[in-house]
Amino acid sequence: MNIGLFIPIGNNGWLISRNSPQYMPSFDLNRRVALMAEEYGLDFLLSMIKLRGYGGETEFWDHNLESFTLMAGLAAVTQRIQLFATASSLILPPAFMARMATTIDSIAPGRFGVNLITGWQRPEYSQMGLWPGDQHFARRYDQLEEYTRVLHDLWSKGQSDFQGEFFQMEDCRLSPLPSQPIKIVCAGQSQRGLDFMARHADYNFCIGKGINTPRALDGMVDQVRSTAAAAGRQVPALALFTVIADETDEAAFAKWDHYKAGADLEALDWMTRQAGADKHSGSDTNVRQYTLPETAVAHGFGLLIGSYASVARMLDALDDVPGLGGVMLTFDDFLIGLDAFGQHIQPLMQSRRHVTAPAAPQLFTEHP
Repeated sequence: MNIGLFIPIGNNGWLISRNSPQYMPSFDLNRRVALMAEEYGLDFLLSMIKLRGYGGETEFWDHNLESFTLMAGLAAVTQRIQLFATASSLILPPAFMARMATTIDSIAPGRFGVNLITGWQRPEYSQMGLWPGDQHFARRYDQLEEYTRVLHDLWSKGQSDFQGEFFQMEDCRLSPLPSQPIKIVCAGQSQRGLDFMARHADYNFCIGKGINTPRALDGMVDQVRSTAAAAGRQVPALALFTVIADETDEAAFAKWDHYKAGADLEALDWMTRQAGADKHSGSDTNVRQYTLPETAVAHGFGLLIGSYASVARMLDALDDVPGLGGVMLTFDDFLIGLDAFGQHIQPLMQSRRHVTAPAAPQLFTEHP
């Protein structure tokens, strides 16, 4: 089973709490995380794009790096691990993004891919005068469909004359071409999002559900698999979970209780109100309502909480899900959590027996 990381490009990671680790994003932090992940044999890193945060007393995600420039920097300092940047079709013209991706591919040949998003949080784009109006909520996959067709033209043959409603190319050129096909990931879970995935994506993210219920996403993985099969393709799903681990189950749940007690209610309210602005979303991952009280502090992600052995068992349980290609993890504290994963959790996982256990990286004990 492949294991990846949703790296901390925004402040405070994915826990919306004044009691969780508080830190600013930096290249140094993400470089340290990337090198540790590579040392422990993890398979990929993905960075999001977030242009406006949720505020609150923790200033949640008010401080963010930019995805493509961060991944270009990480491409230069890593050797093996796969890298994915996130592109919003509302801010990066497809021909320009195609060239950016090809540039990073030249830094890390064959190791770079793109996570495509449509953009859902209106204030991120209206603050720059780039919000096309609320009709975007209903038409966003139509736009992304055209966007992706331009990408395929340029990456495959270096030229596009695509003429659509949203994008018009006039003998648009791209050279050099990428060394290998650029992989595309997405996270749509509405039927429209799944249809897009089936035609264009190489992987589809599915968010885990609940606490210590890793197999609760089986139904979503089945939908990904069946929709892709109907289009004559196979698209592996990648499950997204937050890990909170310690030496014992009791110690791990004590951490979780502490984080819940410090919930940043103002930031959570902002997040919920923005998600609710889209009346066309269905159950799309990027715009889902974050109303589950037991997981809202963790951004609505599924949680794996427990001892190192308990978390290893739960991750191994995912290896039996048909159509699941791997998982992407976040941690309450990325440096400490990732080190614990490499030292104590991964060695217990049957699904990661192919990974040679490395020596402990001499890099990190706490955030800079």
